[in-house]
Amino acid sequence: MARTYSNMLALGTKAPHFSLPDTISGKEMSLSTLKGEKGTVIMFICNHCPYVIHINEGLVKIAHDYPQKSISFIAISSNDVENYPEDSPELMKKIALELPYPFPYLYDETQKVAKLYEAACTPDIYLFDADLRLIYRGQLDDSRPQNGIPVTAMDLRYALDCLLENKPNHCPQKPSMGCNIKWKGA
Repeated sequence: MARTYSNMLALGTKAPHFSLPDTISGKEMSLSTLKGEKGTVIMFICNHCPYVIHINEGLVKIAHDYPQKSISFIAISSNDVENYPEDSPELMKKIALELPYPFPYLYDETQKVAKLYEAACTPDIYLFDADLRLIYRGQLDDSRPQNGIPVTAMDLRYALDCLLENKPNHCPQKPSMGCNIKWKGA
């Protein structure tokens, strides 16, 4: 596990389009059909990363708190499953059902989507507005495995509330930190 920070994609970037298989339903899903009316959270996660495991309950909780406010959540795993079989689509579905994820858990087999979003780590979190323009990227909150800080999703929650209240987010956007995405051929 190599501790890696997110690349912090430029604010205002238009969300790249994608269509990927959902490991839960088995259906192909696209950004255009999954996007929220007011905003869309896209999270690059995986099954085995201790940073993701640490915040999984927080991701589930925040995802339950915002759909009624027209915010959608989408999780994507882009890891190389040949070298990291614990991140296979079958095990993605198992984890998603066990937790249970209230959002689709898409599989980016080619890793093209992760590259389009300049995703670097798991978790890597992005918030796009109604026009799919990036307004937040970075960490869920300051909690990390073994640092004793509870998972609150404070940073993402504040960004979501700013979006919904149509006010600027003046808080510093801190990079996320976690395991590097497991790139094929690396």
